[in-house]
Amino acid sequence: MALITSWVCLTPAQQRWGCMTTMMTWTWTWLKPRRTLRSWTRATLSCRTRKLETRWRVTAVTETLVHLMMKTRRMMMMCGGDDDDDDEMIDEEEEEAEEEMGESDAADSDNENEGETEEEADTPDTKTAGSKSETVDSAAGKYVPPHLRNAGDDKRKAELEKLKRNVKGLVNRLSEPNIASISGQLEELYMSCSRKDMNDTLTEVLLAACVTPALMPDRLLMEHVLLVSVLHHAVGLEVGAHFLETVVRKFDDVYKNPGKGKECDNLVAIVGHLYNFQVVHSGLIFDILKRLVGAFTEKDVELVLFVLRNVGFALRKDDALALKELISEGQHKASNLGSKFQDQTRVRFMLETMMALKNNDMRKIPGYDPEPVERLRKLQRTLIHRSAGGSDMKLRVSLDNLLEAEQVGRWWIVGSSWSGAPMISEQGNATSKQSTAEGQFSATVLELARKQRMNTEVRRNIFCVIMTSEDYLDAFEKLLRMGLKDKQEREIVHVLMDCCLQEKTFNAYYAVLGEKFCSQDRRFQMTFQFSLWDKFRELSNLPSSVFNNLVHLVTRFLQRKCLSLSILKVIEFGELDKPTVRFLRQVLTKLLKETDPEDLASIFGRISGIPKLGMLREGLKLFISHFLLKNAQSQGPAEQAAMLSERAQVATKAMEAKEAKLKL
Repeated sequence: MALITSWVCLTPAQQRWGCMTTMMTWTWTWLKPRRTLRSWTRATLSCRTRKLETRWRVTAVTETLVHLMMKTRRMMMMCGGDDDDDDEMIDEEEEEAEEEMGESDAADSDNENEGETEEEADTPDTKTAGSKSETVDSAAGKYVPPHLRNAGDDKRKAELEKLKRNVKGLVNRLSEPNIASISGQLEELYMSCSRKDMNDTLTEVLLAACVTPALMPDRLLMEHVLLVSVLHHAVGLEVGAHFLETVVRKFDDVYKNPGKGKECDNLVAIVGHLYNFQVVHSGLIFDILKRLVGAFTEKDVELVLFVLRNVGFALRKDDALALKELISEGQHKASNLGSKFQDQTRVRFMLETMMALKNNDMRKIPGYDPEPVERLRKLQRTLIHRSAGGSDMKLRVSLDNLLEAEQVGRWWIVGSSWSGAPMISEQGNATSKQSTAEGQFSATVLELARKQRMNTEVRRNIFCVIMTSEDYLDAFEKLLRMGLKDKQEREIVHVLMDCCLQEKTFNAYYAVLGEKFCSQDRRFQMTFQFSLWDKFRELSNLPSSVFNNLVHLVTRFLQRKCLSLSILKVIEFGELDKPTVRFLRQVLTKLLKETDPEDLASIFGRISGIPKLGMLREGLKLFISHFLLKNAQSQGPAEQAAMLSERAQVATKAMEAKEAKLKL
């Protein structure tokens, strides 16, 4: 009551001052316990949280002040202070307070907008990524192969650069001791990356390291090519095929536009070492040599010498006949065009090198050292033994096939896709290597093939080629150009045997063609041997004409040394029946009577000294003495019997020659 009395006694100005003092005191009393909390919040919360906390506290203080002012006004009214001036001042203060609250609310809203703007500025990547994903989702639909996708993508460029750095690092460390580990790491890259990217990158890195304006050392080239050979056998044919095609195309470009550097020599050396390490067949090397000999300039003579020094003796071993033809062509070119050269020594040296290869004389080739190649080939056999299993992985592709791959496709790569029309060049000329039999051969030949039961397209084409060729060389070339592989290639021998045996009288054309194939590759010899063994088991069921033709064919193969007498090892001499005795008597009689003694000694000497053929030698000796010599005098004149006896002694001594040396 005393407080109210004292308050009433105060003037209006004193009352206002007291209210303001009281409000400030209450505000300070309310904020003081929260100082610790506010300092701790500023130290722990984020910047945005501190701003929100400050705005909230300012708003709370303002609201408290308004409530205190309203409460003070009510107290003054209770005390009877109804002065108009005072009321107007209080109303003005309330309006000012409300305006301050509005301004604080507007400031809060502005700060919140600024905070949202900052949040948006902090997350531009998220929105960009979202827009990219939406673009990808909207654009999704048609599948695009990897090699046709956007090459300018930064991410893909970065991946390719990283892959190139990895491959280049491995290739730079390549040497003979660590080639096994490096090839293993490259195989892992082939498993984890795209094969196209790996082929392109590996080829680019190897060519950059090996094809330079200076002549590269042979050992460096051999180590890099050996790496390609190991990957060719371990990963797949497309590795060596892609590298070979790139090298041959680059060689063609450099050869057509010659320069002062040694790039062409390095490229030829790479192709030669690919042949040394069993990546490519000898046919490609002969194609390149024929192209060089055909032009016969000074640079061509230099390259021919370079190739023959590196792979000449290997070519002689694989295909001596083709090498002989190449040497003859080189001699002919030298005699016609050699006079135009200012320096004749290079041409003479090339001819001497060719004659040394022909005579198998390594001493006359200066600088020839087969030891590094042989050492690396042993290492190659060790590395690819498990993966390849001894299978033939050579690429039997010609120079024209590689240069025209974009027009005619890559048939030598299993599973390769190609979108062009079959075997049609850019000029629109139809150059089909294997046209269908219906469009190439006459109806008469096709009807004959049907009668001979050539029931597959491969057998029908082979039969028609054999029957319509001008001579055995024409037939041989056409059959090779068919590009048959593995089992299809064996059909050549089967069709040839059927045609030969179905003739009414023996036709030497089939025998000569068979000799040509036997001399071309040992695979054909093995196929002929297996086919003859099948016929030996059916001697009792063969018609007389087929029987006689088989006798002539076997005798011809033995005389020409296409096959050895070891083909008779499947015959059991202890259990001979009449057809087998008649067959052996006719074959051995023709062989002894129609062969010179020197050739006879060579034929029978091929089976001497071999332990596994001991039973065959004893069986032949017994058969000659028991079935041939005993009845010789009664079946013919005495002169023929004496000659047969002499030839039989020559054959017997030839079979015993190496056995006697072994005993001594």
